[in-house]
Amino acid sequence: MKATLIAIFATALALGACNSQNGSKAPSDAGTSVQDTSKSAPEITFDKQMHDFGKIVAGEVVEYSFKFKNTGGSDLLINRAEASCGCTIPEWPKAPIRPGDSAYIKVKFDSKGRPEGYTEKEIYIQANTNPSGINGPRISCEIVAKK
Repeated sequence: MKATLIAIFATALALGACNSQNGSKAPSDAGTSVQDTSKSAPEITFDKQMHDFGKIVAGEVVEYSFKFKNTGGSDLLINRAEASCGCTIPEWPKAPIRPGDSAYIKVKFDSKGRPEGYTEKEIYIQANTNPSGINGPRISCEIVAKK
């Protein structure tokens, strides 16, 4: 009950301050600056969004490492990376990636038991970015029968 009253009071105070006509605003050239918080969040930028393995033989395991860079303003920490299928396993760096630094996400695809024909898999990344969920790079290939 006490917490509810405090929340109501804080909301009323904030709304009252927003509607106040007597508040002074500093002129834009008064030397005050507002920090752009969007630049301070980490951001993942991949060199390549798609890798095509071409034709692979059924049962073959292939892998590719996607290079990415932290183009944001603070350390990037990838919490999780997963694929759209259990046949695709991503490996990501567990240590923070500093702004401006690059790293790799290795993606391994196992075609064993997969049907013949074209297939495409996407990597989903959970990180301390804004937003925290990112649709990452994709791999594709054409699975052909063993001869």
